[in-house]
Amino acid sequence: YPLSEAKRTSQLSAMWSGLAALETSPNPSRNDWAVCSDAVNLLETLVIDGQVEDSQGLLPDAITALAEAGKRSMKGLPLRLSGLGMQAVRAVLEDYSAMIEQLPARTMIRAHRLTERRIYGIKHGKNQPHDVYVVAL
Repeated sequence: YPLSEAKRTSQLSAMWSGLAALETSPNPSRNDWAVCSDAVNLLETLVIDGQVEDSQGLLPDAITALAEAGKRSMKGLPLRLSGLGMQAVRAVLEDYSAMIEQLPARTMIRAHRLTERRIYGIKHGKNQPHDVYVVAL
């Protein structure tokens, strides 16, 4: 069984709200960026773990776009996605939205744990060549 409808709705609502803010708000918040980054990180974990495929091949572009927005924010600029970055993030979040409706809850819980471990490892110098690390927002 997938995650409960309440959990899926909560996560997806926050994610779509965050993306809308990144696309249109004059001053998107760190949380707007974080909920989108969390979903992209979870999808990346699911791809690495072999649970799903990056059907459009846009996952690296979405990761890069969010990292660039985070780095700009660290320089005091607004959290903004480029046009191509926005398209990549939206496409990846659409994939995430579709798969969260289908994958078993235990797969999603495992993905959360693996993602937390991977992020912890990145923060402590155990990263892969493709990993991107935004120090702080």
